[in-house]
Amino acid sequence: MRTAERDIVATGLDVESFDEFYRAYSERIYRALALTLGNETLAKEATDEALSRAYARWGEVRALDNPAGWAYRVGLNWATSWWRKVRRERPAPATGNEPVVAGPDPTAVAVRTALDLLPLGQRTVVVCRVLLDLSITDTAAVLKVSEGTVKSRLSRGLDSLRAALTEEE
Repeated sequence: MRTAERDIVATGLDVESFDEFYRAYSERIYRALALTLGNETLAKEATDEALSRAYARWGEVRALDNPAGWAYRVGLNWATSWWRKVRRERPAPATGNEPVVAGPDPTAVAVRTALDLLPLGQRTVVVCRVLLDLSITDTAAVLKVSEGTVKSRLSRGLDSLRAALTEEE
């Protein structure tokens, strides 16, 4: 047995259970972070970081009510810290925004553009509720806000999305 495998066995981690979790949720966590952050490269790195932290603490994480929500939040926190560090070290580019890469589906592009216009708080709630299919209670726990905040951000966010998508038509 290799040293890493011995360490995993010694700490009581259930590798198969993490493998199942990874297969079931890694893509969903990545897509949620990509929509929230508006940057696919950063979302991939954030997902990798969150899942590596989940693996390292799998004994604790698997006991949570919502391990995928925990991983999403860890990835979001990591990306937020990364952005802060980048802003401190480099001045902002003159254009200020990355170009939007259009996908093959015009509807998906319109939705992505509308999501990018939402404030981060509303966007995270919409992504948690719609893409990750978290309940209001789980979303509140993951984002560490009250259920009322989740409801109001979701309502405002969906209203803004409807308005933006109606104008798009």
